[in-house]
Amino acid sequence: MKIYTKMGDQGKTTFFGCGMVQKNDVRIEAFGALDELNSVLGVTLCFIEDEKLRTTLTKIQNDLFQLGADLAGSELQQNSFPRITTHHVEEMELLIDDIERRLGLPPKFILPGGTASSSFLHLCRATARRAERTLVGLKNVMPQLNSETLRYVNRLSDLLYMLARQSNNELEVKEQHPLYKFFDNEKK
Repeated sequence: MKIYTKMGDQGKTTFFGCGMVQKNDVRIEAFGALDELNSVLGVTLCFIEDEKLRTTLTKIQNDLFQLGADLAGSELQQNSFPRITTHHVEEMELLIDDIERRLGLPPKFILPGGTASSSFLHLCRATARRAERTLVGLKNVMPQLNSETLRYVNRLSDLLYMLARQSNNELEVKEQHPLYKFFDNEKK
């Protein structure tokens, strides 16, 4: 067997349980968005030295594969594939709450950046938001989609935001707020 099948040469691919579909099918878009997120997490791990954070991000990568399996099995019998559950979401909420207790919430928006790890975590957050938007579009055409998948990706972007803030805080890098250069307070 070879890595290339030539099916994609005509703009088609297979989707588990659905046969051949166009490569721009919303289900394939969702898989692509999750794959992109997982890949950005992989790049991010190259810049993370903290073992606890590495463990958290590696767990997220594995969760994203489970989310993909959940997505693939959405149209099949309920227990035939691993599913994302409330437990996955609650686990992230505990991490978010712990960081929030230590850092609080910023009074204003913050600019992505600071340390290398924080910058990459912000990129992961933005990529997670794109994956979330794709899943929202998928839910509109696939109502049987496990609602925990959308909750998971929504909470994941929140966690990545807090991890980015924590990464800056650990190295005492001050958060930067946007400057609204052309904000006009004067009446003419």
